[in-house]
Amino acid sequence: MTSEQSRRPLARLVPGGKRAARSKLRRRLSAAVRLVAALTLVGGLYSAYAPGVGRAEETPTLSAAAQRGKAIYEQSCITCHGRNAQGVEDRGPSLIGVGSAAVEFQVNTGRMPLARQEAQAERKQPQLTEQQAADLGAYIQELGGGPQLPSAESLDEEVRKATADSKTLAHGGELYRVNCSSCHAFSTGGGALSSGKFAPSLEHSTNRDIYAAMLTGPQNMPVFGNNQLSPDDKAAIIAYIQDLNKNASTDPGGWNLGRYGPVPEGLVIFLVGIAALVFATLWIAGKS
Repeated sequence: MTSEQSRRPLARLVPGGKRAARSKLRRRLSAAVRLVAALTLVGGLYSAYAPGVGRAEETPTLSAAAQRGKAIYEQSCITCHGRNAQGVEDRGPSLIGVGSAAVEFQVNTGRMPLARQEAQAERKQPQLTEQQAADLGAYIQELGGGPQLPSAESLDEEVRKATADSKTLAHGGELYRVNCSSCHAFSTGGGALSSGKFAPSLEHSTNRDIYAAMLTGPQNMPVFGNNQLSPDDKAAIIAYIQDLNKNASTDPGGWNLGRYGPVPEGLVIFLVGIAALVFATLWIAGKS
């Protein structure tokens, strides 16, 4: 066999080997195309449905009241408290979790919107109506949750019942003296605190103002949760405060000395008594 003849079978095998290699390559390309097509289909389905769910969670549907409150928030509050009510450094704290009770207290007492940063926000004429404050509170409530006030009708009814019951009214006075009088004074007239702060007078506070203050603890006031003061205890305290304010002009014990409590009254009695004793002693000595 010549060398040319020995190369012919090999020549016949080589083209077949190329065809086998091409066929294997086609199968691999076909598998890759099918895999890419499957991944594309799955990705398309995911992009069609999953992002919609995410958007629904990020932007929950607000109630009608909350939508009105959002419009008020973006006009009056967003500068200090941020776009998502998460606060702005050196301007205003986060409102996430404060609840509608804190919003209604601050807005209805005129403490918010705040014109400038001070030692303490003082009570002034409200800039928003009670309905606007309720709408704003609904928006903050749905945004981050937190304490809520009972309805005005139910709270007023509970306070009325507490006022009509002498034992409950006396219990409210006891609770007030233990928990509130150290700052707001025995006569609800308020008092000075440190660093230019003060406990305000309760003379013009409504039932909802007092309840909201106990529930949320504005500024320097501690929070009195339901585990510390039950709703019935809060109603009793409010009844005592309002009864005290209602009868502020009547003092069956005599001269009230400004209704600042026993310390100034005792001081005045002591000074007057000592002065009377001195004059009596001098008069007796002169006569003798």
